[in-house]
Amino acid sequence: MKKLGRRLAIVGGFAGAGLLGVGFWFARERDRLGNRRLLNLKSDEVGLNGWVKIGRDDSVTVAVPRAEMGQGVQTALAMLVAEELDARWDQIKVEEPPESAVYRNVDILIDGLPFSPEEAGTVVETAHWVAGKLGGVLGVNATGGSTSVRDAWRPMRTAGAVARDLLLRAASRKAGLPVAELTVVDGEVRKLDGTKVATFGELVDSVGDLAERPPPPLKKPADFKLIGKPLPRVDTLAKVTGAATFGIDVRLPGLLYAAVRNAPTFGGEALSFTLKQEKLPKGIEKVVIVPGGIAAIGTSWWTANRFLDDGVEVKWQAGPEPTLESAGLWKRYGELLESGKPALTRTLGTETKPGQVQVLTATYRAPYLAHTAMEPMNCTAKAGPQGVEVWMPNQSPTLMRMVAAKVAGVPQDQVSVHTTFLGGGFGRRAEVDLVRQAVTCALALSERPVQLLWSREEDVRHDFYRPMALARWRADLETAGGAQKLVGVAKRQVAQSPADQFPARTIGLPVQGQPEGNAVENPPYAFPFYRLDAIVADGSVPVGFWRSVGHSHTAFFDESFVDELAAALKKDPYDFRRELLADKPRHLKVLETAAREAGWGMPLPQGSGRGIALRASFGSIVAQVAEVSVPDGKTLEVKRVTCAIDCGPVVNPAIVRAQMESGIIYGLSAALYGEITLANGAVEQSNFPDYDAVRLAEAPAMTVHLVDSGSQIIGGVGEPGTPPIAPAVANAIFTATGRRLRDLPLRLA
Repeated sequence: MKKLGRRLAIVGGFAGAGLLGVGFWFARERDRLGNRRLLNLKSDEVGLNGWVKIGRDDSVTVAVPRAEMGQGVQTALAMLVAEELDARWDQIKVEEPPESAVYRNVDILIDGLPFSPEEAGTVVETAHWVAGKLGGVLGVNATGGSTSVRDAWRPMRTAGAVARDLLLRAASRKAGLPVAELTVVDGEVRKLDGTKVATFGELVDSVGDLAERPPPPLKKPADFKLIGKPLPRVDTLAKVTGAATFGIDVRLPGLLYAAVRNAPTFGGEALSFTLKQEKLPKGIEKVVIVPGGIAAIGTSWWTANRFLDDGVEVKWQAGPEPTLESAGLWKRYGELLESGKPALTRTLGTETKPGQVQVLTATYRAPYLAHTAMEPMNCTAKAGPQGVEVWMPNQSPTLMRMVAAKVAGVPQDQVSVHTTFLGGGFGRRAEVDLVRQAVTCALALSERPVQLLWSREEDVRHDFYRPMALARWRADLETAGGAQKLVGVAKRQVAQSPADQFPARTIGLPVQGQPEGNAVENPPYAFPFYRLDAIVADGSVPVGFWRSVGHSHTAFFDESFVDELAAALKKDPYDFRRELLADKPRHLKVLETAAREAGWGMPLPQGSGRGIALRASFGSIVAQVAEVSVPDGKTLEVKRVTCAIDCGPVVNPAIVRAQMESGIIYGLSAALYGEITLANGAVEQSNFPDYDAVRLAEAPAMTVHLVDSGSQIIGGVGEPGTPPIAPAVANAIFTATGRRLRDLPLRLA
């Protein structure tokens, strides 16, 4: 009853905010279409709604408000519009739209509600509905949580359908034919007999004064012509020819470059600095204290970076824990695991107390992890009397604009943010530290654009890390009657909460002391009884959202222990999972597909083994089977990974497969190498020699199988490929060697 009361209060609070503050702005689906002049229209273009415009050259330009960081979002979202519009794929262009509530990510707000994916009922449905209505006003333009396609699935298809209807009516008026006798095929309006009536470009002058009508019905999946096809990506040509502009490629007249040294310890600041010579040398324009550190601004980045080493002495204010070390932090977590008060307790099933019980326990550890996106962290800013302009690879222009305005002391409507291509994001580029520093530098040199660039060392040592986490699983096995029987499981886990820290440091919201939602999602298995105690640790180490967020470590804890349970009960790990998933047909089909395609049960050479793991995350279900070789008991080679995913309707299968492979490699790098350790209040690692990643020569063979369960639930694909790989490899190592590795990264020696 206590949990229900809290949730009803949340729903009531949302509803009150909606009624008193913003009303139901999104009450009608067409309210999210935007007006026809919302996109930046050129003289030879006309807007059909806020998402689509056409040009006299027969082009169709689609607004894509999500950041392209390699995940294929420009292609996938454009396909949604093109499908309903019946445009040719070679007509399609994409464009970053202006700031507008129309483009805000509603689904990412819904994902933040305190419900597990499997939960249903009036309270859950009401909360989702209200959050959806508020999302356009209270939400942000953000890319994350594998929500891009989920959020765009209906509004962008609706935009395409409305645009199609407008073009049919325009062609009807132009040709003097009834709309019922016209259709759109391959990017032009035709008669039903196939005779061409008009190209899109020929209708530019004919649609402007047509009245709005309610959106027409959307296509049924059986009628899709583009969705479900492996269409070529719209960003490929620019990237292979070097024409694509990433943040680091921005070049503006009079551009200066800033290098940074951040405070040596977490939470520290630069108090003052002294130049080692009386005047600034040639090539250095200014030295500025910036939030969290100090920056040198010069005519080249190399000159500025060297000057920070050779020409400046900085007086630092230490952070709150200047002697923090990893060993002491693990000890602190161990004490919290034993006696810490849970911020969240959840139970499922009925607890029983059999007379004869064997207790199985296992403790698992996952370290801090850095993001290490390939493109160095950067931001370019220019400040002047007209306001502030920012160019940067970022995952939320709404947040960047908000923070830039606050730093500059100007209204948000005097700040413009240009989102470039991202050379990797993984959650790191949702953070606002770079824009704070870049705008501070730009204010020091009014009217001169300044490109702030972090070295890899600064990036690794001053990240917002995936939290380190400690978990202990316990299982009660009834032993009466000879055969063991599972009667219940319980898990206690300790971690910092990015969901607490991120809004606090970004926009100043109060800390709630609640765990990050993805870290406390329930396993899908039908345990007779399940209990979770989630303890939120505090501390000075900054944590943030990392690809797959809490799933990245809880999947390792959960799927490793399921294997240990199977071994204790003398059952095959795959068969044991099938038993526990008997009432979850989608999960079961994914698990069975991965096992079958991997050849589960087929013999392997001595010193080799297979391991299996399953994780539902971000609306998708993924199972992976890893095949490893440990010929000498010390040298580990991951030979092959077989992946199966059910993400609901597939927009572009080539993108789904690429994202699964990307997630596997990212997760495997963390599983084998990823570890951020602390000494004297600072990070010990600095670059790839001591924070390594899987290289091409050691990458496993990978196959990805798309599972069609008939579900119409849209799932994400950017993150779900990462969580299962670490437990799959750990379980395979156990099969090959008999050694159970419970700490990440996985080390045999």
